[in-house]
Amino acid sequence: MAMLSRISRIEGYSISVLRRYLASVAGSDYMESVEKMDIELNEQGLDGSPVCVKKMHIFEHIGPLAAAAQSYGPKRTHSRVLMSIYIVIFKARINVLVPFGPLAVVLHYLTGKHGWVFFFSLVGIIPLAERLGYATEQLAYYTGPTIGGLLNATFGNATEMIISIYALKNGMIRVVQQSLLGSILSNMLLVLGCAFLSGGIVHSNKEQVFNKAAAVVNSGLLLMAVMGLMFPAVLHFTHSEVQYGKSEVSLSRFSSCVMLVAYASYLFFQLKGRHNLYSPIDEEENQNDDVDSDEEDAPEITLWESIAWLAVLTAWVSILSGYLVDAIEGASEAMSMPVAFISVILLPIVGNAAEHASAIMFAMKDKLDITLGVAIGSSTQISMFLIPFCVVIGWIMGKEMDLNFQLFETASLFITVLVVAFMLQEGTANYFKGMMLILCYLIVAASFFEHIDPTVSLFVSSLCIKTEPNLRHGTNLLRSSKNNMGND
Repeated sequence: MAMLSRISRIEGYSISVLRRYLASVAGSDYMESVEKMDIELNEQGLDGSPVCVKKMHIFEHIGPLAAAAQSYGPKRTHSRVLMSIYIVIFKARINVLVPFGPLAVVLHYLTGKHGWVFFFSLVGIIPLAERLGYATEQLAYYTGPTIGGLLNATFGNATEMIISIYALKNGMIRVVQQSLLGSILSNMLLVLGCAFLSGGIVHSNKEQVFNKAAAVVNSGLLLMAVMGLMFPAVLHFTHSEVQYGKSEVSLSRFSSCVMLVAYASYLFFQLKGRHNLYSPIDEEENQNDDVDSDEEDAPEITLWESIAWLAVLTAWVSILSGYLVDAIEGASEAMSMPVAFISVILLPIVGNAAEHASAIMFAMKDKLDITLGVAIGSSTQISMFLIPFCVVIGWIMGKEMDLNFQLFETASLFITVLVVAFMLQEGTANYFKGMMLILCYLIVAASFFEHIDPTVSLFVSSLCIKTEPNLRHGTNLLRSSKNNMGND
């Protein structure tokens, strides 16, 4: 029955893809039985029939094939495990960076040099984030396109969520705020810009198009997120709070609950509402693709292997995130680099490694709807779900996490959302738009490199005010002692 349930979820694939899947599950010895199925189908004349007829007749032959596959399954468990390890760990070239993670742990306990621990942890998380996205894509084959897209967006932001929870637990609220803000800026400017640039260069002979309606909906949600962040900041800096220091926290918690309800409504609208609103504009052409394109989209690992790898990779990312967060402040001092720049620029680049690679790949394949789903969809989820979720988690932990991201950060987000919304309003993409988005991101990065966090500057100012009377008192004592010595 387990085999039947897995097969029933890939009924949209061609006969050759079904043969490959059964062979991967049961082992190479099972190929002979699968070839018999192809011969039988050819005798019935199904090769020349429409796709819908193939779907009807393929599963008449599944019963005996599933029984044969189950008979071979236990014998091939060891080989399947080795094959899964090879596919997930050794097949991807980016996994040459995996050893940096264990080295970061070793350096933490042997040297205590926060700069190197931060660097090695940062590099070590990059392949884990990419493989986490790969395992999610494999799981999406068995859940359907809609649920699969939701899984891609959720686990695509798993790295940011884990880092944020660790930082929130350590009371580093500004790191949480700035890293989540940086993820939005990185997705909307850097990831989308690189995707438009690469796609425009590859398809320079035509103008790439995407579903404008879906882009407008996501832009509206992002503007709602800006509204949720702006009012607590304005309330704080205009000194118009009813209870100073408490009203902005109360407003942030209420707004976070509203944003979570809005995001849940958006998911319901996307999953149960108007599906054609989010369907690609070339969906009819995609339905008539040949067998070769179907074979490229076949899953490489099974359902339970995907779930197991998601658990393993998430656990390893959680471990490295702890060392990464602990080393942020020490790395800032060692590298003479502002914490704001590390949180807004460096951390999101690592967390968005999976989205970055996926968005560029789909743009080069002229699948811009998927590219926007990865880049803009991820930004929407961070702003409408992850940020208010962290506020609620901080509420539970007793941490005063709020939506007051300070004026500089909120203004950066507002301008970024406006720029991207104007770029998407025509429903077209080219390399020039991509170049503009990348240049905008460089301006943002340079701005945060020169930016001093207001909370840090206030702390330094208060420290100077407190120490100034002591310094004056010490100076007076020194002068009086010198005078006494002179009189003696």
